[in-house]
Amino acid sequence: MILAGRHVLLGVSGGIASYKACTLARRLAEAGTAVDVVLTAAAAEFVRPLTFEALTGRPVLTSLWTPGRALDHIALARDPDLVVLAPATANLLARAAGGIGDDVLTTILLAREGPVLAAPAMNDAMYAHPATQANLEILDRRGWRFIGPDVGPLAEGPSERPGRMAEPEVIFTAVVRAVRGTASPLRGRRVLVTAGPTREHLDPIRVVTNISSGRMGFALAADAYARGAEVTLLAGPTALTPPAGARVERVVTTADLAAAVTRHLPETDVLLMAAAPADYRPAAAVPEKRARTDGPVTVAFVPTDDILESTRAHRKPGAIIVGFAYETTDGSARARAKLDRKGLDLVVLNLDEPGAGAEVETNRITLVSRTGDVPGTLESKAQAAVRILDAVEDLL
Repeated sequence: MILAGRHVLLGVSGGIASYKACTLARRLAEAGTAVDVVLTAAAAEFVRPLTFEALTGRPVLTSLWTPGRALDHIALARDPDLVVLAPATANLLARAAGGIGDDVLTTILLAREGPVLAAPAMNDAMYAHPATQANLEILDRRGWRFIGPDVGPLAEGPSERPGRMAEPEVIFTAVVRAVRGTASPLRGRRVLVTAGPTREHLDPIRVVTNISSGRMGFALAADAYARGAEVTLLAGPTALTPPAGARVERVVTTADLAAAVTRHLPETDVLLMAAAPADYRPAAAVPEKRARTDGPVTVAFVPTDDILESTRAHRKPGAIIVGFAYETTDGSARARAKLDRKGLDLVVLNLDEPGAGAEVETNRITLVSRTGDVPGTLESKAQAAVRILDAVEDLL
């Protein structure tokens, strides 16, 4: 559990987006966090306290006058690693900026000396109002951090201006980054991740590609961002939703990927080469669709550039370079040869076996380094990403 042993206070104020806070509370609890939920009176009109108690397994605070909890507002201001406000309505932001403590949540905020992360949510005109913008500036100067708001449909209809609360998964990622990233060796480092397949065109319609899904690279980008890194994700053709926080650049061919890696590499502290670029491309791509014929068709292929090999001269001094090997036989020997031949710090070995590798949600990886091999068990690709980045932190 990525947030095991951590403590987060989730403050929920009264807007229609309050229902999304239920999903956020559940995600935080599933990550191993102790989640204390505090509801304003207005929030309790939208979502009942019992809902949050069921999701977190902890009692919910709604009033300063709850018997037996007279000093909880001080403890809940002092103890949590992070206070998260989702949704943070215009009213809550105004009271916090003005130093008003007229309920349990604003009293906690007055006594809070640690970090606060707020997810504003309100009507777009309310968000754009000069008073709201002035309140946000005041809170920003006090060290508050903000996630969103987004542009999208509001309760009253479509909108083309900010106001919609950021999605729970995006807020969750920001929480993990705020809590875990402060102590990670990756904090502030520039991490470059490549993911997915490449395509080489036979003609404008037909391509040569492979079965890489991109899941491993996307998981690595998400976890690197959660650890406080500045993440750039070079993504080949894939239908996956980009991870929150990462800057995404799309590539198609192996040449596109090589050019992008070369461009970013001089400023990159960690390269995670999880993409599966094509090793060969057609010697010539025709400008029009090839007509079907009844007989055999022969297409000449030539090797593509070996990206890791060709970029050795562009690496930043001291950078950590991680390669990936997807093998069907002689996996350890091939991975170690790749480690030595391309001057890598670590090779992540994937063996093609049931339930592991491409096109599935799970993987069984072996970490191959100069100090030996560390095999793993079958696990989710998100769990594998954690193991890989733990090894990278050890190298850093």
